[in-house]
Amino acid sequence: MTRNILARNNVKVGGNGTQPMLFAHGFGCDQNMWRFVTPAFADDYRIVLFDYVGSGKSDLQAYSAERYGNLDGYAQDVLDVCAELDLKDVIFVGHSVSSVVGMLAAIREPERFDRLILVGPSPRYINDPPAYVGGFDRSDIVELLEVMEKNYIGWANFLAPVVMKNPERPELTRELEESFCSTDPKIARRFAEATFFSDNRDDLSKVPVPSLIMQCSEDALAPLEVGEYLYRHLPQSTLRVMRATGHCPQMSHPEETIRVIKEYLAAERFA
Repeated sequence: MTRNILARNNVKVGGNGTQPMLFAHGFGCDQNMWRFVTPAFADDYRIVLFDYVGSGKSDLQAYSAERYGNLDGYAQDVLDVCAELDLKDVIFVGHSVSSVVGMLAAIREPERFDRLILVGPSPRYINDPPAYVGGFDRSDIVELLEVMEKNYIGWANFLAPVVMKNPERPELTRELEESFCSTDPKIARRFAEATFFSDNRDDLSKVPVPSLIMQCSEDALAPLEVGEYLYRHLPQSTLRVMRATGHCPQMSHPEETIRVIKEYLAAERFA
């Protein structure tokens, strides 16, 4: 079973420390997206990387449309990896939708988690006026999914520069495009539905561990209002608005990403 889980999720373990840092990638990505950040923590932590089933180099034969039809299935991937490696006191670092996945995992098994680092998080992407700004109208998401269905390559070419921003570094946009295009279109469509139609606002008050909200200053997928909403509703949370722009600061602004995480962990350690 251990080999199956570790192979299923393409788990990689490194680092010289004892406390685990578990890095979880976002929609359309894989563990490789963390490569600019993880070396900065390798001396002090046990680094754990993985791919969700259906992403990266995971075992596609393990994919189940039923299990991964909502974010609970992805949270179970996180908990499966934690169980197989017997991880406790985990610092969970989640990008984008993985921020919510990490919250769900911590709610279900709080004893495994020390704190959550949430990079570009959003509990709901769809606007719910007048009280909530998520960044998209429902019709926007429906249209995006229709484009995915009809022209997956065109959808990837359109979305990647919106997500990555930072046009002065086109190589990052190309990498994200390639990552989108390397994912099975049907699996990507289901993951997109689970991501963009989810509403986890009611789960925020249940999160049992401290968290850092890393909010980019300009982010088409998670606008400033979302970070502020999270800060108001997520217990024991700290909000840091970064100078970084776009939705993937771990790639476009790794130095700032590393610094913000290290400052938070140091402050918490000595609090």
